[in-house]
Amino acid sequence: MRASVVTPSDTDNIPSISGPGDARPCVLYIGTGGSLRVLTEGGDDVTFTNVPSGSFFPVNVLRVFADGTGASGIIAIW
Repeated sequence: MRASVVTPSDTDNIPSISGPGDARPCVLYIGTGGSLRVLTEGGDDVTFTNVPSGSFFPVNVLRVFADGTGASGIIAIW
């Protein structure tokens, strides 16, 4: 297992630990809950509301958008 802090971005996918430019889907850990807008592995832009603090988010995610995300302390896990 690998893990990295996520910086939400409206333009950039979560950089994979395996190397630059290698965007691989990951699941997320949510430190502080709230809304979470993501780009899924399948290409869907979707906002999840009321994601709880201290939870794992078991959706294959490529990007966490800054716009529409209120959750924080997000960690990507591969």
